[in-house]
Amino acid sequence: MSETRELIIIGGGPAGYTAALYAARANLAPLVIEGFNWGGQLMVTTDVENYPGYPDGIMGPEMMAEFRRQAERFGAEFITDDVARVDFSERPLRVWVENDEYSAQTVIVATGATARWLGIPREQHFQGRGVSACATCDGAFFKEKELVVVGGGDSAMEEANFLTRYATKVTVVHRRNEFRASQIMLERARANPKISFITNAVVDDILGDAKVEAVMLRDTVTDGISELKTDGVFVAIGHDPTTALFVDQLDHDAAGYLVTKPHSTETNIDGVFAAGDVQDHTYRQAVTAAGSGCMAALDAERYLAALERHPGTAVAAEV
Repeated sequence: MSETRELIIIGGGPAGYTAALYAARANLAPLVIEGFNWGGQLMVTTDVENYPGYPDGIMGPEMMAEFRRQAERFGAEFITDDVARVDFSERPLRVWVENDEYSAQTVIVATGATARWLGIPREQHFQGRGVSACATCDGAFFKEKELVVVGGGDSAMEEANFLTRYATKVTVVHRRNEFRASQIMLERARANPKISFITNAVVDDILGDAKVEAVMLRDTVTDGISELKTDGVFVAIGHDPTTALFVDQLDHDAAGYLVTKPHSTETNIDGVFAAGDVQDHTYRQAVTAAGSGCMAALDAERYLAALERHPGTAVAAEV
């Protein structure tokens, strides 16, 4: 086991890298265990046009590489591997990567969340070419197009309504005749003249060459097959927070998202903080994840200053 560090950051996405940047500039020398799939959901995003500071847009992987490089410039250290287990039951806090043990006075959990996908042929093939799990991120690329939204909950209704800002028509496909969405969200979608519904149906396949051209629908009652022409497919069947390593030690909600104290990134364990999509099931944007990563770094720095283990640089004054 190496010497006890001041801060370990688990996760390498907008939240983790922003936390690393702020912590490194505060001379906390953070160790970032970024995971094999570093960069988060933006690594499968083509053009990012809604992040401030990139007026011409930027490729998701390129933006994450820049986040990472900026944190590294100020002294953040990286391990490109996955955390095997953690122990937050005593101090110092302990984290294992395979058989290597690392300890720290504070830990920021920024492992993010992953969108649930349909698991059908060519779904991954068309990601970035007509298949998406984020209307806010990608809706503007489908102006004057016809789209399909898959799902039956509030997220699906919200995505469908949002997409009508750009699309000429949005068809919501749901596997049952009844919806899980709240009545108000469902009524709002039904009142939108651009939205239509196909129920008792699932998307069995996505068709097209260079881009999405149609979906193959299967009737869940009759097993009949039909084809629906579309320019894009938005999957809105939920997200799963990457919290399996932590749920037996950190407070979480019924869906597995980590719970933080109001107006803070503090978890139920002193010195452990959570940032980004791992604790945010409302906004799930790169810019909000980055903001909470900044918050977590400030919270960790203040916690360490209170322990008198760090002189307490005025990182709150940084813009």
